[in-house]
Amino acid sequence: MWGGGKLSYIGGRFLGVLGPGCRSSQAKRPHLTSSAVYSKNQLSWTLEIKPGVFNEYRTMWFKSYRMTFSCLNKMNSYRYPWTRLYSTSQNTVDNSEVKTFLALAHKWWDEQGVYGPLHSMNDLRVPFIRDNLLKTLPNHQPGKPLSGMKILDVGCGGGLLTEPLGRLGASVTGIDPVDENIKTAQCHKSFDPVLDQRIEYRACALEEIVEDTAETFDAVVASEVVEHVLDLETFLQYCCQVLKPGGSLFITTINKTQLSYALGIVFSEQIAGIVPKGTHTWEKFVSPEKLESILEPNGLSVQTVAGMLYNPFSGYWHWSENTSLNYAAHAVKSRVQEHPVPAEFVLKGETEQLRANAYASPRMHEEMKK
Repeated sequence: MWGGGKLSYIGGRFLGVLGPGCRSSQAKRPHLTSSAVYSKNQLSWTLEIKPGVFNEYRTMWFKSYRMTFSCLNKMNSYRYPWTRLYSTSQNTVDNSEVKTFLALAHKWWDEQGVYGPLHSMNDLRVPFIRDNLLKTLPNHQPGKPLSGMKILDVGCGGGLLTEPLGRLGASVTGIDPVDENIKTAQCHKSFDPVLDQRIEYRACALEEIVEDTAETFDAVVASEVVEHVLDLETFLQYCCQVLKPGGSLFITTINKTQLSYALGIVFSEQIAGIVPKGTHTWEKFVSPEKLESILEPNGLSVQTVAGMLYNPFSGYWHWSENTSLNYAAHAVKSRVQEHPVPAEFVLKGETEQLRANAYASPRMHEEMKK
């Protein structure tokens, strides 16, 4: 055990014990007494400890720090009341994906570049969205069939799909977590005064606007996006939350099959170079069955699933019954009855209706008297 001496603490560190050496561990421990001497500048202090009490002070020192760390942990885990419900624990953005698209942000409107297949895909996906939305509209204006509809384009990139939807008359909000993508999109739409009024771009993730835009949009479009998100189930839940009852969700993505790995990654990325290497991760591909299994519990009913095939030699897309590669899906959010009728009133109404029908028929009237 330490002998009598002084334990020096200067500048935040213990320098050692000054004074006599060691005593036998069998020595009797004296009564605990200590005193602290502070220097004038208060930058150092010396703790005088009587013989045999260092272990007690060391125990007290560790206990005090243990309590301090415990309090800090509680403070870190505490959620302040003004913190948004949708925080980092429910983040859908994959930072590695952001880096990939950040490097390509200036190439969105090059129809002969890496995004050429997405330009060509508009020949299928724009009519797919338009025609399914028109089924819900009793009337529409010629030339502006989607006039009056509010659409959210999630992962809009440079606005390749956002602009055609705006030209159809819709009010479109395009969001993307890559700030450079949004700058490219805003710059491109500024050349068209009509689009400048119909389209709004925001550099943000979907979870950042869910709280403020709940049940706001007539349609949500996530084209070539779900295979890049960090948490698919959370992402689709957010899509459902921002949709109005009866609203439509449109998704185009890649099926998770052996064929999609061979053609979508090995051929397209590594051999032909149609898309840059590392753009896709096969483990993130989603089958139509998996997609439907997530959508249905969230109140979204899948209406249509159609296969899409891309010809790399012609540069065109066409519809196909085969969904083993790319496919488009359309789902509709169920309409919630705002004022459900209690069961007793339903039974009462049915009884009164039967009684009215009975009195309308003389024969039934006589039978009911019996």
